[in-house]
Amino acid sequence: MPSNDHTPISEAVFHMLLSLVDGPMHGYGMIQDVERRTGGSVVLGSGTLYSAIKRMRRDGWLAEATVADPEDPRRRYYELTELGRRVVRAEARRLDAMVRHAHAKHLLADGPAAQ
Repeated sequence: MPSNDHTPISEAVFHMLLSLVDGPMHGYGMIQDVERRTGGSVVLGSGTLYSAIKRMRRDGWLAEATVADPEDPRRRYYELTELGRRVVRAEARRLDAMVRHAHAKHLLADGPAAQ
């Protein structure tokens, strides 16, 4: 699990996990959510998405959810496990700490240090 002494998760995986915080979602929905939330700066290809889903399921971060989809009953939905919630929470805290350090160095403020 990410923390100050572990390898951070990738930006794509972090955004995928964020997509599932509020509940189960299918893969294409995750692609759309990430693109919308990031203003198009993160675009997930289906290969990237499904490879990451496979790894996260193997690592116990995601589980397949039981959701009846009237539009397409073949769609698979995924949800965060408790471990997955801990992982995304730990990464959010790690990123928050990094931003606080940047603020302390005036890197995000207007002025000479920010330029």
